[in-house]
Amino acid sequence: MSASINLSTGLRRMITAITKGLFEITHNSFALIGVTVLFATVALAARPELREFSEIKLFSWLQERQFEVTGLVSDLLAIDRVTATDPKELPKQQAAVAFWLSKKYHVAPEPVSALVSEAYDIGGRVKLDPTLILAVMAIESGFNPFAQSQVGAQGLMQVMTQVHSDKYQNFGGKFAAFDPLANLRVGVKVLQDCIRLAGSIEGGLKNYVGASNMEDDGGYASKVMAEHAKLQLVAQGRQVPMSTPQPANNNANAAAGTKEMPANAPDKAATVALMK
Repeated sequence: MSASINLSTGLRRMITAITKGLFEITHNSFALIGVTVLFATVALAARPELREFSEIKLFSWLQERQFEVTGLVSDLLAIDRVTATDPKELPKQQAAVAFWLSKKYHVAPEPVSALVSEAYDIGGRVKLDPTLILAVMAIESGFNPFAQSQVGAQGLMQVMTQVHSDKYQNFGGKFAAFDPLANLRVGVKVLQDCIRLAGSIEGGLKNYVGASNMEDDGGYASKVMAEHAKLQLVAQGRQVPMSTPQPANNNANAAAGTKEMPANAPDKAATVALMK
């Protein structure tokens, strides 16, 4: 009997010792984790470069894990680069223009809406009719942001990137020529300079197309002004028929750095260099 009591007492003592040991180990582990987190927080707060490095490492690890699980890598900054807007959120006038352009040029209304909104915004700031800006864009590229001519004009407004590379510096460099909004803003600046030098919209369009020293601009200014007039009517709520013109870079007689010039035409790069 005494042996059984002794065995029972020994087992209780052993269980108590083990339990106490586990508690102390667990308690000390939590304390150690807490101290580690505290020191890490202080270090990250005091060393911004360390914090940035840690964030990059953590984000990279999370992307790797996501790719392992889903086969896709997320881009949390993608939403900041999206150049699309719900046309229903635009003012009535702008929405009408966006839908009309979308149907005429067979492009999605959301990205066109973003361009229309930007054209109205920047047009108001630089005192240019936004429908003129959109008309230039329509004739130049047909709203193709990746368009490129044989002479090196690029993007929506077919700006000569090499000539105006300095204007893209604020947008990250010359490859921003293919970013729709960056190309629009640079193109508007070039157009504004052309109109200022010429003293009229028609003359400015002739400069923009690279035909300032020619008697004939291949009908470029007339095409832009015709599209401009249609867009003005659309903005007023009028019904305007659609007849899609060929983008300027398909017209062998038009210049503008978006198309080929006649044999006696000046080099557009030389022409627009005067506007820098």
